[in-house]
Amino acid sequence: MSKQSIALKAEEVKSIRERVEKARSVVIIDYRGLTVAQDTEMRNALRAQGIEYKVLKNRLVLRALNDAGFAGFDDILQGPTAIAFGYGDAVAPAKILADSVAKYNKMTIKGGIIERKKLGGEEVKAFAKIPAKPILVAQLLGMLTSPMRSLAVAVSEIAKKKA
Repeated sequence: MSKQSIALKAEEVKSIRERVEKARSVVIIDYRGLTVAQDTEMRNALRAQGIEYKVLKNRLVLRALNDAGFAGFDDILQGPTAIAFGYGDAVAPAKILADSVAKYNKMTIKGGIIERKKLGGEEVKAFAKIPAKPILVAQLLGMLTSPMRSLAVAVSEIAKKKA
């Protein structure tokens, strides 16, 4: 291998490590069986959410993950692998890819890293079922205001009966 080739690979490993360290979530999938149209549709959905999706060499990803302090990905990084890096909403990559797995029934989620924690494929799928942040906030506000609303209605009804 030439020095130039080694330098290019080292630069690629550095780039992948930086993406992993910057990302709030990293989802690793086996994309075998997808048609070009399905892959394009999935990539567009990911891009719309600001998620970076790349097909990368397993050895380079493994080296980058090890450099970033993540071990135990040897079994996950086997065969064709694509990776989604989510920089905003940590749930979004898992949700979009889990929806794609269900829709196309051809690819599999191998695992990932969410909020700096290594997860297996099934754990990533479970994580994908969590509602988006705005929905969680709305549910929390609803739960917090419900007792006050009930009290206000009860006081209003008492006031109407006495009047």
